[in-house]
Amino acid sequence: MAGIGSSNYWEDLRKQARQLENELDLKLVSFSKLCTSYSGSRDGRRGETSDTTPLLNNSTQDRMFDTMSVEIEQLLAKLIAVNDKMAEYTNTPGTASLNAALMHTLQRHRDILQDYTHEFHKTKGNFLAIREREDLLGSVRKDIETYKSGSGVNNRRTELFLKEHEHLRNSDRLMDDTISIAMATKENMTSQRGVLKSIQSRVNTLANRFPAINNLIQRINLRKRRDSLILGTVIGICTFLLLLYAFH
Repeated sequence: MAGIGSSNYWEDLRKQARQLENELDLKLVSFSKLCTSYSGSRDGRRGETSDTTPLLNNSTQDRMFDTMSVEIEQLLAKLIAVNDKMAEYTNTPGTASLNAALMHTLQRHRDILQDYTHEFHKTKGNFLAIREREDLLGSVRKDIETYKSGSGVNNRRTELFLKEHEHLRNSDRLMDDTISIAMATKENMTSQRGVLKSIQSRVNTLANRFPAINNLIQRINLRKRRDSLILGTVIGICTFLLLLYAFH
C-alpha cells in the first residue's frame, strides 16, 4: 500500500477510529434509552386489557431495536477493521522509534472498542430478556382472560351443582342418623316390652291369688297405657321434626 509508513496514514486511521467511536457512543446512548423505554412502557401497560395500542408500540420499538442493532454491529465491525490496520502499521519497518507511543494509542482504542462491544451485548441481552419475559407474561394473561370470559358461566353452574350435591349429601347423612336412632329406639322398646310382659305375667299370677292386688294391677295397667301413649306421641313428634329438618 502506497504511503503506509507515513505519519499521515496513522493520523488518518486515528481520525477514522475517533469518528467511529463518537458515532458508537451516540448510538449506544440511544440504544440504551430505547431499551429502558421499552421496559417502562411494558410495565405501564401491564394492567391494561386492550391489545391494540400495546402491540403497535411494541412492534415499533422492536423494529427500532433491530435497526439500531444492525447499525451498531456495522460500526463495531468498521472500528475493528481500523484497529487491525493500526496494528499492522505498528509492525511496519521504520516505526520502531515510535512503537511505544503507537502501541499505547492502539491499546487505548482497543480498550474503547472492548468497552463498547461489552456495553452493546449487555444492553442487547437485557432487552431480549425483557421482551421474552413480557411476551410470556402477556401470553399467560391472555390465556387467563380467555379462560375467564369463556368459562365463567360454566364455573358458576359447576359451583351451584357442587353446593347442591353437598346439601344432598348432608341430607342423606342426617337421614341415616335418624334411621339409626329410630332402629335403636325400636330395639330398646321391644326389649322393654318383653320385660314388661314377663313382669305382667307374674303379676297376673299373683292377682289371681290375691283380689286386692288385682285392683292395684289394673290401675298400674291404665297408667302404663297412658305413659305409652305419651311416649309414642313424643317419639312421633321428634321423628317428624327430624324429617322436616332433613328436607329443609
